[in-house]
Amino acid sequence: MTLVRPPDIAARKLRHVDACLLPESQYAGVTTGLEAVPWPYRALPERNLSDVDLGTTFLGRRLSAPLLIGAMTGGAERAGRINAHLARAAQNLGIGLMLGSQRVMLERPDTAATFQVRELAPDILLVGNLGGAQFLLGYGAKEAVRAVRTVGAEALAIHVNPLQEALQSGGDTNWAGLTARLAELLPQLPFPVILKEVGHGLDARTVAAVSGLGFAALDVAGAGGTSWARVEQLVERGAVISPDLCEVGVPTAQALRGARAAAPQTPLIASGGIRTGLDAARALLLGAQVVAVARPLLAPALDSAEAAEDWLANFIHELRVALFVGGYGDVSAVRAAGASSRASATESG
Repeated sequence: MTLVRPPDIAARKLRHVDACLLPESQYAGVTTGLEAVPWPYRALPERNLSDVDLGTTFLGRRLSAPLLIGAMTGGAERAGRINAHLARAAQNLGIGLMLGSQRVMLERPDTAATFQVRELAPDILLVGNLGGAQFLLGYGAKEAVRAVRTVGAEALAIHVNPLQEALQSGGDTNWAGLTARLAELLPQLPFPVILKEVGHGLDARTVAAVSGLGFAALDVAGAGGTSWARVEQLVERGAVISPDLCEVGVPTAQALRGARAAAPQTPLIASGGIRTGLDAARALLLGAQVVAVARPLLAPALDSAEAAEDWLANFIHELRVALFVGGYGDVSAVRAAGASSRASATESG
């Protein structure tokens, strides 16, 4: 059946959910590159699995594991149910949650309840979310503060998605001047701000261009998982009609390496095709502070908070096992090993 792009932004959010559940929403030929990152194995790890410490601090908040639930949805009752289930799972596991784009909430205040999960998760790191292009179309500090304060978040993610917008009829395609606009905006905001892609990757040139603007973290959101260019074409055309363009992007492993080289001191979030605890471990080795997972949680979150929590608990277990057999006692040891490896490579080069 051909999906026709609905005129209502809330209805389109539901079409996004349906499209993301389709296998066609995923990159077809591009992988994250994480599978090629060597992971050590220690036959005598000389520690107990239960003693491996996954705790970390991110944006000033303590997390039980270096894990965020990535941005997904909001704006409709079904989307609100997903967010509620994810928030309960995050609260129970002591991890963070990034909300989906809140543009619909600002334009239609009646949808705000679908993003308001703080009562369900009073202790989690909660991150709001707005599109970067909107800050060239009239949004400013007032809208950013409203997005964060209305949901009781502690930080804001500003997402950039030029390929998705270019393949969306009526998408936001005027991007000239956005770097300067963000440089003007960030000093006005009283909370940490994250720059994130949506799944096509932050390239090293972009990271270098924004490295001095004051972002608290960068979410590389690399290629290899969900292609939002594919999602838009599935929603509007019922099929992927520009498959080559939809494969464009910077694979997650490459995006991490490039971002770490271009902004050595900036905390990085690894997302984009993160599917297993071993993926997460490899991302930490490449310099990520935390990882974010979205699409694999969509079906469980449609079911229940318990199903989402079960998936996340298994993911965290896989991460702990990876560190255990790799000979690492905690997350900082993985990051230190990665930093040492990069330093050695630089010296030998």
